[in-house]
Amino acid sequence: MRRVPIFFAVLLCSVSLSLAAQEHHHELSAEEVGSVHFLTSCTKTVELSFDRAVALLHSFQYEQAREAFGEIAKQDPSCAMAQWGVAMSHYHGLWKNGDTSAGRAALRKAQRIAASNVATTKREKAYIDALAEVYAEDVNDTTAYDRGKGASLHDLAFEKKMGELQAAYPDDTEAAIFHALTLYIVAPKTDKTFANHRRCGEILQPIFPKQPDHPGIAHYIIHCYDNAVLAEKGLAAARLYAKIAPASAHANHMPSHIFTRVGSWDESISSNIKSAQLAAAAEPTSQNGEARDQHLHALDYLEYAYLQSGRVKQAMTVLDEVNTLSPVPGLTLTGDYAFAAIPARAAIELGNWEQASKLTVRKGAVPWAEAITWAAIGEGSARAGNLERAANAVQTLASLRDATSKLNNVYWANQIEVQRREVEAWIAEKTGNKNEVISKMRSAVELEESMDKDAVTPGAITPAREMLAELFSLENQPQQSLAEYEAVLKVAPNRFNAVYGAARAAEASGSSVVAKRYYQKLTEIAPGDERPKAPVKVASTSSSN
Repeated sequence: MRRVPIFFAVLLCSVSLSLAAQEHHHELSAEEVGSVHFLTSCTKTVELSFDRAVALLHSFQYEQAREAFGEIAKQDPSCAMAQWGVAMSHYHGLWKNGDTSAGRAALRKAQRIAASNVATTKREKAYIDALAEVYAEDVNDTTAYDRGKGASLHDLAFEKKMGELQAAYPDDTEAAIFHALTLYIVAPKTDKTFANHRRCGEILQPIFPKQPDHPGIAHYIIHCYDNAVLAEKGLAAARLYAKIAPASAHANHMPSHIFTRVGSWDESISSNIKSAQLAAAAEPTSQNGEARDQHLHALDYLEYAYLQSGRVKQAMTVLDEVNTLSPVPGLTLTGDYAFAAIPARAAIELGNWEQASKLTVRKGAVPWAEAITWAAIGEGSARAGNLERAANAVQTLASLRDATSKLNNVYWANQIEVQRREVEAWIAEKTGNKNEVISKMRSAVELEESMDKDAVTPGAITPAREMLAELFSLENQPQQSLAEYEAVLKVAPNRFNAVYGAARAAEASGSSVVAKRYYQKLTEIAPGDERPKAPVKVASTSSSN
């Protein structure tokens, strides 16, 4: 394993992560995907290639990693870990969208080679044995699901084995790094203490100053801190990751997960522009939908940041780009989600209710991606006065929820139920049912806030609590509206509509000082004039556009 110089080890006790990274010599591979050293019993001639393949794997460049591991297997057929790498490239634990059959076949090859090749080490066999839990044939992810923990039994067993591997080989930082990732994969989305996320960070943070060029460490720190409570702790890694692996589309995108959480829109925009460019450049040679998934994922986060920073023209350019993309086979949840979310955001964020009501549902997508479109159709129709279409959306969302429940996907079934309740609340508002409008939206808020967001999304099209705040404003309860908007901003800083709504609510309730503060914030996060903003100086308590 790579050694840390004595003088650098001393510095670890006294310098920050970012400074340590600057002090360390930046060793990048020829293609700049980061620096990894994964010890194997494979022939020395494939050592550098194996390190590069693992670096690609750590940045979720699955297709490129698979190709690299496959080439290693050709050069050294006795290398069991090459087949382990191929199997790992098919395991997409965060999204459950890998090719299970192909992954299982590669894993079985790894097992056969390991059993016949005496050079395969006990440690390597432990890696293969751990991954075998993912590809066990007696159960599958749609039936083996721990509802209490919100994770598949496969993933939970894999995490347990990786924890044992880390404990058995304490000097193997790769074992620790992969174990940290599995902790995030199995983290219950209803655990608001973020216990697994914290454990993940506790594993990775001490290793990062020692290996500041390692793509997986930075990547997984970002994932594990991608929540409203811990996001600030991920900023250092977010600002280093794209520098560690600048050739990776995913490495350029991932920092925006943290930038979104803290409301740093300019940084998010820069990250996703570069990521989208790299992913688009990879599409012509991609053999499946992975490059397109990466492209769309970056565009979703990019549009979100454009809208929050008031850059409407740029946001519409993203929408136009999505609408002109030629079809490709093999899209997964990542692509399906973005295809649905981008036009929904464009309409709902800007209050274009007629546009939202006329959105086209993309058939063939996973149910929870279809639900995004139907939720936008439902809200847009209700607010535009087309109550029949809104009611149809409620019924369709209920059907999509039930279909998702039958897949044992509790998380996404509950997300769809949140959307169904939101549409019902808007119908109640439009029909003047004051007894139900607030209670229905509160129920949506409670369910939504019992869960954290999925890694695939920068955030809900509109947070349920932000809708509740708007409803209080429409009910002429500005003080309550302000309180709800401020609650939104605690977990989603610098959301344009929440800041704008808070300013208007404060103004309507006579809090001119508070209103001025929020109007000033609008000029900071959205310096242009593409979205409505009241003047910084608030002369009266009347509502202002």
